[in-house]
Amino acid sequence: MTNDNHKSAYRGVFPVAPTIFDEQGNLDLDGQRRCLDFMIDAGSDGICILANFSEQFVLSDDERTVLINTALEHVAGRVPVIVTTSHFSSRICAERSRSAQDAGAAMVMIMPPYHGATFRVAERGIEAFFKVVSDAIDIPIMIQDAPVSGTTLSAPFLAKMAKEIDNVSYFKIEVPQAAAKLRELIELGGSAILGPWDGEEAITLMADLDAGATGAMTGGGFPDGIRKIIDAYQAGHHEQAAEHYQQWLPLINFENRQGGLATCKTLMREGGIISCDAVRHPLQPMHPATRAGLMQIARRLDPLVLRWA
Repeated sequence: MTNDNHKSAYRGVFPVAPTIFDEQGNLDLDGQRRCLDFMIDAGSDGICILANFSEQFVLSDDERTVLINTALEHVAGRVPVIVTTSHFSSRICAERSRSAQDAGAAMVMIMPPYHGATFRVAERGIEAFFKVVSDAIDIPIMIQDAPVSGTTLSAPFLAKMAKEIDNVSYFKIEVPQAAAKLRELIELGGSAILGPWDGEEAITLMADLDAGATGAMTGGGFPDGIRKIIDAYQAGHHEQAAEHYQQWLPLINFENRQGGLATCKTLMREGGIISCDAVRHPLQPMHPATRAGLMQIARRLDPLVLRWA
């Protein structure tokens, strides 16, 4: 099989949208809409929803449906939206993916099937899993290759699936030595690899761009900063891209290593985009000292998130 049904590849900055809650832990859909508007105005080429940095693991199925419908209706085609549909069950993942496509998703992002610390599926089962999902939809699948799954996905195996499973064509690589893996994946997969993408909050972005990455899925707090890096790089201005990367790296690093998934919402709350930056229990709020460190770094850069509202 080939990926001929996906004519033009998605490229650029596709940050993860956080899920916005109120003080009682309920969905704040008005805040969600403002979050999406900001992310688009900040230069996002597309947006991903229901990812791990969206706290997808604390959401009910009904809430997932509400968020998908809210996001896709509000974005209204301004940018493409990727919906994360990961589930251990092939059937449920396929159903989620079909529902996302029917709602208007441009792509689905899926982790290999895993559960807890020990439940894993061998390569034959993983390949069959993605085949079941692919057969249920007509939009691209992005395989999320992340340490959280505890599943080793070798570059040869990923390339094999890209060549043999029609809709498997994008790969978000966020494992150690991501650049080397991206380079090998591109070499082995050739034209079947429509989207070799960087992940993990852009902490390895420059090395990944050098390896051939064409997209980046980052946190949602400062797409304007990430765009400066990628736009310069894709225009062939690699030294300028490196300068931008060095400028924004302290904030990228702080999100990746200190603030985690709370970072984006903390920035949005500080900038008045959302009224509550709560993460959902049992996740814990950001420590005041961590917040102070984040704001000290962010204010030096003057990102749009602090002045958009």
